[in-house]
Amino acid sequence: MKQLSKLGLALLIALCTQGCNTATNPDAQAKDSTTAATDTAIYFNLRPALEKQYGYTHAVKIGKDLIISGAVSMTDSGVVVGAGDMDLQMKNCYTDLAKILKHYGYTFADVFKENVYTTNMKEFERVSGYRNSIYKKQFPTGTWLEVKGLALDNQLIEIDMEARK
Repeated sequence: MKQLSKLGLALLIALCTQGCNTATNPDAQAKDSTTAATDTAIYFNLRPALEKQYGYTHAVKIGKDLIISGAVSMTDSGVVVGAGDMDLQMKNCYTDLAKILKHYGYTFADVFKENVYTTNMKEFERVSGYRNSIYKKQFPTGTWLEVKGLALDNQLIEIDMEARK
């Protein structure tokens, strides 16, 4: 009886491990190579010289996922636009985010996560209704955080996001 139990256990283990072995499973191999081919990172620099200077990439697409670094209101040379004007800075952030989304063929409807960092939450809340024109059907998940400061003086808001298509 013990031998029969050991034989049954050995058979069960063999069957389980065989199903996990992709080397003998051509369908699993094909799926793995397809996934690897589509998971290549595709980078995008909105302001190449500035991003190189500060050591970051504004966006990267991996598979269906698009991750966008924080957008701020600035010129291509790094000068803050709209010092003291939350409404203008927020609109400039969304303009830059729209450019990045469009570069990859995405829209705000594809955004599933958005984080807002602001140095003045009350002022952001006052102008945040503008987001209704951006997200027409559904707002993404996300977090709003009031922070002590952002990367450059006079920056009031920074928005990062993730999208999937």
